[in-house]
Amino acid sequence: MENETIYILAIESSCDDTSAAVLCNKKKLSNVVATQQIHEEYGGVVPELASRAHQQNIVPVVHQALSKANIDKKQLSAIAFTRGPGLMGSLLVGTSFAKSLAMGLSIPLIEVNHMQAHILAHFIEEESMTKPGFPFLALTISGGHTQIVLVKDYFDMEILGETLDDAVGEAFDKSAKILGLPYPGGPLVDKHAQLGNPKAFPFTKPKVDGLNFSFSGLKTGILYFVQRETKKNPEFISENLNDICASIQHSIIQILMDKLKKAVKQTGVKQIAIAGGVSANSGIRKALKESEELYGWTTYIPKFEYCTDNAAMIGIVGYLKFKEAHFSEQNISAKARYTIGS
Repeated sequence: MENETIYILAIESSCDDTSAAVLCNKKKLSNVVATQQIHEEYGGVVPELASRAHQQNIVPVVHQALSKANIDKKQLSAIAFTRGPGLMGSLLVGTSFAKSLAMGLSIPLIEVNHMQAHILAHFIEEESMTKPGFPFLALTISGGHTQIVLVKDYFDMEILGETLDDAVGEAFDKSAKILGLPYPGGPLVDKHAQLGNPKAFPFTKPKVDGLNFSFSGLKTGILYFVQRETKKNPEFISENLNDICASIQHSIIQILMDKLKKAVKQTGVKQIAIAGGVSANSGIRKALKESEELYGWTTYIPKFEYCTDNAAMIGIVGYLKFKEAHFSEQNISAKARYTIGS
């Protein structure tokens, strides 16, 4: 079984990106992502429009993934797909397609938890990526999730702390909206932050017990601060945009790092991996790298390609589950709320 060549076709459709990938064992042969532009004019993802776009994109995206991998569908060993968590309409498109294709080809179907996949993306075989050993702590940060997870093995994960309200990606995007930046605003905050002074405007950090997070108070604080300052000076945002963004980013990073330090103290685990869309943020990557020298941690930062939603991360989980013969029945359904370990 060790030397067997396993080809996994993976499908990811949890939010507004339609993605398909082909993996040969742990190696990625293709990873195609179709991003939906339509949501930009609405300032956020519209679920109904997202599911319609998935229906249009899924066949060409899968076709492209197979072509780029130079693989015929008859060579596939299994189909892996995102079961959840995510937007129900979006998940249904990927789930239905994966079930039909697996049935048509008479090959196994493998359901994957989207958040678990973000963490296990670290195990895709890439020359530029070193893999963490077990146990390690994963900080999963995205538009919908903020969690600290103790990873004991591929499929033995325990959530130590999570957000009680907004996710960190939401905090970035909503702060950007307050500043009049277009959607998705998180990357733009990061871009402006690199040119500003992170200590220009102090924002109060929320007091939350244990390893849980809260970002709603910070978001409200930013809103009131901007309203107050623009009353005094209508040009306040345009004159101070870089400094405001740098200060917001600095505050969010401090919140994340404080909780990580607490988690390391609590568990004694000094291997830290980041995962999820917000792990593409340059400030977070820098803070994590600096922590190696400051606190003696070993940190693992994924390639940008594996930070945002993509099917290669679904494929690696599919491969690991295939090795264990963890297959799904054809009557499986999508699950909008799906926690790690459930």
